[in-house]
Amino acid sequence: MTLALALSAMIVAADPADWQAGVAVRAITPTEPMWLAGYSSRTKPSEGKLTELYAKALALQDPHGHRFVLLTVDLVGVPRELSEAVAAAVCKETGLPRECLLISASHTHCGPVIRDHLSGMYDMPKEMAAKIGPYTEIVKQRMADVVIAAVRDLKPARLAVASGTARFAVNRRKPTPTGVVNDANPTGPVDHAVPVLRVTSPDGTLRAVAFGYACHNTTMQFYQWSGDYAGVAMARLEQNHPGTVALFWAGCGGDANPLPRSRLELLKKYGRELAEAVDAVLAGSMKTVRGKLDVRYTTVALPYGKLPTPEQLAADLISKNHALRARAENLRRVIEQHGKLPDHYPYYPIQVVRLGGEATWIALGGEAVVDYALRLKKELAGERAVWVTAYANDVMAYIPSARVLGEGGYEADSSMIYYGHPTKWDSAIEDIIVRKVRELVAEIDHNK
Repeated sequence: MTLALALSAMIVAADPADWQAGVAVRAITPTEPMWLAGYSSRTKPSEGKLTELYAKALALQDPHGHRFVLLTVDLVGVPRELSEAVAAAVCKETGLPRECLLISASHTHCGPVIRDHLSGMYDMPKEMAAKIGPYTEIVKQRMADVVIAAVRDLKPARLAVASGTARFAVNRRKPTPTGVVNDANPTGPVDHAVPVLRVTSPDGTLRAVAFGYACHNTTMQFYQWSGDYAGVAMARLEQNHPGTVALFWAGCGGDANPLPRSRLELLKKYGRELAEAVDAVLAGSMKTVRGKLDVRYTTVALPYGKLPTPEQLAADLISKNHALRARAENLRRVIEQHGKLPDHYPYYPIQVVRLGGEATWIALGGEAVVDYALRLKKELAGERAVWVTAYANDVMAYIPSARVLGEGGYEADSSMIYYGHPTKWDSAIEDIIVRKVRELVAEIDHNK
């Protein structure tokens, strides 16, 4: 065989166009006024929309027939019950295993309240609360439908990865003599990376772009439906590239905010900056994804710290704070039913997706702080890019690092009230999570 023929054979065997991809989009914007999620301070329902809210899906299939789907949704979070229901419906229709579906919430604070998520946070009228269940059923169906549609849309595709930078995220844990407060901390840790997955047709036509950023999606606190800065970025990318579907996933931004904020011009500015960062990546050099897909998914138990005493619960039951009182009432029901409070959360989800030889994509549940991304990128550094998605598959609480738990503050302590947990996490959770991620990565490495 001549050298030219040998090279030709090698190229054919490794042809990246042997991959397939499918995309689909469904609007999930409520058609009537509802309570907005994310802020306990809101006192009235929605008043129109700035942008549509969406569920979007990107289905991938490698040359060996292995499939994986990214489902993104413009909600503050997706609880386990909803994720599992969607995954079961998708599996029934397509055969896609649970581990091959990554469900990512954008964490916009201008989307609707859904069932079983931050239920004790909102002091809303009964007529507003009555809308949550029916809307959640609609969202569940549309989330499943969009994944099924994406799987059925599979067509030959080429994949490529690279990373850019956006700098509007600022650490929000400011040390003070009396403790950590929620305010700008310009010297605090932050992750400004913008990971990008490009999906094109074999002829080079851009079909989809999935990208992430580690920052709270909380520029605005108004009463309009909006995907916030992420929604602006996706809309701008789709406008710049007609026929393309743009999907956003939230990174480990549990302790980062877009700062300054609370003005519409800033919302547009941050969305434009993020879109420009993605466009710069698309216009530059990207690594073509070759090889195969490999996915792992599991859950681990996360332990709580010291549980509240009966005296503490009794005091909380008569508190004037709605969220504190609501949590105490729920914990009292748990004790009546089970005789005691749980000492752990049993279903923390961890997912690892290997995109050929080019990227290791880690998905963590909850509002993980930036320490997780920085640590995992350092410990797993190598030839492959390391991406870390948070707010994935189950958003059950903030997930502080051992450092943040030691420092205290909202992410470590009081946020657990709104999520309904009996107390803060034990400091062991960081090592539990990282150890399990490393185990899943090692399994994939062993399965080359």
